[in-house]
Amino acid sequence: MKIHEKYIKRCVEIAKNGLGTTSPNPMVGSVIVYNDMIIGEGFTSPYGGNHAEVNAINAVVGKELLKKATLYVSLEPCNHFGKTPPCSDLIIKYEIPKVIVGCIDPYDKVAGKGIEKLVKHSCDVKVGILEDECVELNKRFFTYHTKKRPYIILKWAETKDGFIDIDRKIKNYIDAKPNWITNQYSRQLVHKWRSEEQAILIGTNTAISDNPKLDTRHWGGKSPIRVVLDRNLRIPTSYNVFGKKVKTIIITEKEKEKSNDNLIFEQIDFSKDVALQVCDVLYKYEIQSVFVEGGSKTLQTFIDANLWDEARIFVGDVSFKEGVIAPVIDGKEIAREVLQSDSLRIIRNKNC
Repeated sequence: MKIHEKYIKRCVEIAKNGLGTTSPNPMVGSVIVYNDMIIGEGFTSPYGGNHAEVNAINAVVGKELLKKATLYVSLEPCNHFGKTPPCSDLIIKYEIPKVIVGCIDPYDKVAGKGIEKLVKHSCDVKVGILEDECVELNKRFFTYHTKKRPYIILKWAETKDGFIDIDRKIKNYIDAKPNWITNQYSRQLVHKWRSEEQAILIGTNTAISDNPKLDTRHWGGKSPIRVVLDRNLRIPTSYNVFGKKVKTIIITEKEKEKSNDNLIFEQIDFSKDVALQVCDVLYKYEIQSVFVEGGSKTLQTFIDANLWDEARIFVGDVSFKEGVIAPVIDGKEIAREVLQSDSLRIIRNKNC
């Protein structure tokens, strides 16, 4: 392996420690090398904290070595003031002579300006090392800034005979509760996934039929923002989605209700391009990724609009013989695994 690829690969590895905590900032990893030895490394702190380059520089014990070292970073150092000062300024301050960058930042406030600033201060900068891996690392961040919408992950569980639920009208359930298809290990994995995304989205029927909490109670980490499609405001306000502990965005066709910090009402036209309008709402609130766990109608809405990036599909070891048919989707399979009695298939949108 070439020397630059070796250390950028390490940057990508440690950057993943920030998954689910850095948004709206990207996940970034940085290592500082002197005489082919790592003398400092760091990754992006939770939002509001230090960026990767700052943590890496702070980890170096002998700061005098920085003038002879090479800094590796998976994403272009920033050059603007946000929650923290520009990383490029710190690199310049310590006179680090060489910087190796995985990929350019797509954010318009950076977008090559960080590299330009370093070059102007006589820093030797090399860009584009393991670029595809670095972009993949921040697929959420890149999608948000280049496509002006969140990265969209669809998820559902279906039976061996292709159903995602029983027919609730026939069974006439009295209490709203989920009808489990997968085992406890798959359900725990879903809670881990929830902790990695900024928002989770369901439709009206799922909210009424299952009364879900949409939290991460089976895994550590922050619960995502809840986004609920409720065209006619049919969901009882006593249901879990109206709990005040987690921010909730209700997307409706009715006149806007009074919003507060944790309960927001957004009005759209449900007769036109629902998926696209939902994306616009999420972009407005700077939501870079959304985990869609809705029912067949909600999922198919995003599929038919070709507004999805990944689909994660479980098949449980049960059969219903009749019920709600699973969504129809076509994509490129990128992973397949078995979780005891369940199987999991992950596919990517071929057009993304």
